[in-house]
Amino acid sequence: MPSVLDSPAIRKQVHLVTVEDYHAFGLAGFLNEDVELLRGIIVQKMSKSPLHDIVLRLLARKLNRALPETYDVRVESPLTLHESEPEPDVSIVKWEPKQRLSSHPTTALLVAEVAVTSIAVDEEKTTIYAEAGIPDYWLIRPETRELDVYREPSANGYGSRTTLRDGDTLCAVALPGIEFAVSDIFPPKD
Repeated sequence: MPSVLDSPAIRKQVHLVTVEDYHAFGLAGFLNEDVELLRGIIVQKMSKSPLHDIVLRLLARKLNRALPETYDVRVESPLTLHESEPEPDVSIVKWEPKQRLSSHPTTALLVAEVAVTSIAVDEEKTTIYAEAGIPDYWLIRPETRELDVYREPSANGYGSRTTLRDGDTLCAVALPGIEFAVSDIFPPKD
């Protein structure tokens, strides 16, 4: 089915939503919980498969055990960025509970997305996270047991992309001491 957004004439007339509008819509009850704001567009999030869920849980557990309490491992929680409020599968931020009472974090030290059915959307988020200056973006592809590590963020995207597989070691550039085997975040092979 063709999308009206495929039409350049209609795209010119689309009203983009600001982060402030998005928050107001949420407070007024106009949004459900399975959406996020990407570049001014409210996007429906994909449903989560059992594979997505287990990889997300393994990753969050690994990070929670490895990090000191001065960091917060956030699971599917908003980051308020310029024109966007994505809800990455995992983000790591400095622990600042007083600030969290009035706003979501505006950056992170690491963001990870688990892409089973959402790879195109998660790849689109790459530039959003780079523009926000997030030093590490991990795009995890469980079906192929691969993980793309994006680093060197700039306004033009990430300057570096490395693909890791089983047998490789994963580390976080902004989180010294975080290092573990890529295979640790995937369910055991049959």
